[in-house]
Amino acid sequence: MAWQQLHIATDPRHADAFQDTLENLGAAAVTLTDGADQPVFEPPPGARPLWNTTVVTALFEDGADLGAVLAALGEQGLTFADHRVEPLAEQAWERAWMDDFRPMRFGERLWIVPSWSEAPEPDAVNLKLDPGLAFGTGTHDTTALCLEWLDGADLRGRRVLDFGCGSGVLAIAALLLGADAAVGTDIDPQALTASADNATANGVGERLSLCLPDALAAEEQYDLLVANILAGPLIELAATLAGRCRPGAPLALSGILADQAAAVREAYAPWFDLAPTRQRGDWVRIDGVRR
Repeated sequence: MAWQQLHIATDPRHADAFQDTLENLGAAAVTLTDGADQPVFEPPPGARPLWNTTVVTALFEDGADLGAVLAALGEQGLTFADHRVEPLAEQAWERAWMDDFRPMRFGERLWIVPSWSEAPEPDAVNLKLDPGLAFGTGTHDTTALCLEWLDGADLRGRRVLDFGCGSGVLAIAALLLGADAAVGTDIDPQALTASADNATANGVGERLSLCLPDALAAEEQYDLLVANILAGPLIELAATLAGRCRPGAPLALSGILADQAAAVREAYAPWFDLAPTRQRGDWVRIDGVRR
């Protein structure tokens, strides 16, 4: 079946009304996207931020009368400055989605391999991971920076803390690369569920403990810490994360834009000997060793 897409530019105040009305008018699906390249970084739990220019895209069957749809929107007081219609040919959507996620190599030993792909190097360290609801599949520069760092770290015998674990990819990678045990923590319970599922799929579920940040054992320290969150929380948590690292423990921080690196480095300098900042795209990783 062929389809047609109706794209309507609006603002955050009216986006939900457009979505509900278009669904009532027969849209098979409605999505909201950024219309002006405005990044929305990690929101607090329960928040649903939208972009100043939000594009509402409704999917209709090829024969649907979009003129009547637009007229019905106007009758309900939903006006808009711009819209466009484009055809959408039928294709194997599942295959198209899967083709976007292929095995990826990080450093010398580590691969992220989707479940539907064969491992390019069967004898390498292969982490099985499919895209899901929690952040972290290796496709983002911040995750890649941390995975490359873990691949080059000496993890033998270490107990690792993954602060802001998302999908659990960093903690699982550390375990597969030789760490004895890992703890993953995140403010989103759904992330903890995803991390547990991914750890089980990779045979390390018994060595990964998961909890909300408030449930971390008081004053417990770790042999290595990785935190891929955002610059603001990293700066606020500097003393807390420093307190979680044993003397000599390596630390890696990411989720940091290049122009935020100096502020993050300044926040951690009192406790860590920091290596030169590593950059990938617009993002950086800051790593060092606890004094």
